[in-house]
Amino acid sequence: MAKIVKIQFNAAGKLYDFNAGNLELKAGDKVIVETERGKSIGSVVVAPREYEKAHLPEGLKNIQRKAEPADLEAVAANAVKEKEAHKFCLAKIKERGMEMKLVRVEYLFDGSKAIFYFTADGRVDFRELVKDLAHAFHTRIEMRQIGVRDESKMVGGIGICGRELCCSSYLREFEPVSVKMAKEQNLALNPTKISGQCGRLLCCLSYEFDTYCSLRKCLPKCGKHVRCGSVEGEVVKLNVLQGTVTVKSDHDGLVVLKGDDIKPENITDRQKKPQKGEPDETVRQEAKPHPPTQPGGKSRRDRRSDSKEKSKKEK
Repeated sequence: MAKIVKIQFNAAGKLYDFNAGNLELKAGDKVIVETERGKSIGSVVVAPREYEKAHLPEGLKNIQRKAEPADLEAVAANAVKEKEAHKFCLAKIKERGMEMKLVRVEYLFDGSKAIFYFTADGRVDFRELVKDLAHAFHTRIEMRQIGVRDESKMVGGIGICGRELCCSSYLREFEPVSVKMAKEQNLALNPTKISGQCGRLLCCLSYEFDTYCSLRKCLPKCGKHVRCGSVEGEVVKLNVLQGTVTVKSDHDGLVVLKGDDIKPENITDRQKKPQKGEPDETVRQEAKPHPPTQPGGKSRRDRRSDSKEKSKKEK
């Protein structure tokens, strides 16, 4: 048996599995671990749980130790360096007139590397900028381009709902969002109302999408012809949350019906009434088709009768 804990390195960041060994840990503890980037400090999110060795993930690394006061002081010192590097880099970007936006600077726990996160519309030649940064801070420099959604996650903020952004508070991974989700929830397709700070569609559009789809299946679509009791007409409006439909009847006007009261066999396609001057479909089917005509203006029947009369005259 082995004890596995889940650790995050940033707020609302991705969770990683580590072997706790014999350490007594609980949620919120700071620990020192070895990663691909070197030593890092992380926070325990899920307390240790026991797993059989056969079910352990490959490449599982061990937690080295709990974080000490000296480690926390090193993290605070790195935060001061990050602010200085951010300010210096902004000045250099403005001085060189580079078309890029600096989002955040991150120092590794041991101070061996500084990562500069930025956004840009296309490729940016930052070779001269890296030389300036390496000369000023005497450490390895990495420039990493990110997307606008990652930028909002790092910066944070308040959404149009008045709460902290989902991506920066608890949403660990981004899920695909489409306009179809807004249509299914009868939301106004106004970009300013269904877009977040990142300029992309709101992540919260996907939260209730499956619920709306399941509720909508129990209701007839708009344009269907329904019959319920003495009410018969066309569905013109749906209320998915209340489970009702509004039917336009010829005699009663607009009538609100419950979707559970409408039986599936009483739901049909909208019937098209014939317009003035247009024959009814039943009459059109009963009419006999005219025999096809050939070039010359005579049909096959007329040419057949002419040939019979000609043969009689010759006899």
